[in-house]
Amino acid sequence: MRLFVLEHCPHCRRARQWIDELCSENPIYQDIDIEIIDEEKNSDLADLYDYYYVPCFFDGDIKLHEGIASKEIIQNIFDDYLRRKKV
Repeated sequence: MRLFVLEHCPHCRRARQWIDELCSENPIYQDIDIEIIDEEKNSDLADLYDYYYVPCFFDGDIKLHEGIASKEIIQNIFDDYLRRKKV
């Protein structure tokens, strides 16, 4: 899974905090490999993906969520991701 962020974005910082909380609350989420990509530092890679808002989650080329995320939204992203990986 890839997570595109901007370093100065408060919504990205909050999403990363929720990811940490969710992983500490539910160890199964620790099995999700999340590559966090700062789009300013990795603009060439970011330009390959179709999104406008951060934070933005992708599984391969599939956009999972774009824009402001809540803890519940991130948990749903993780649960759906794990379900798809089991199939």
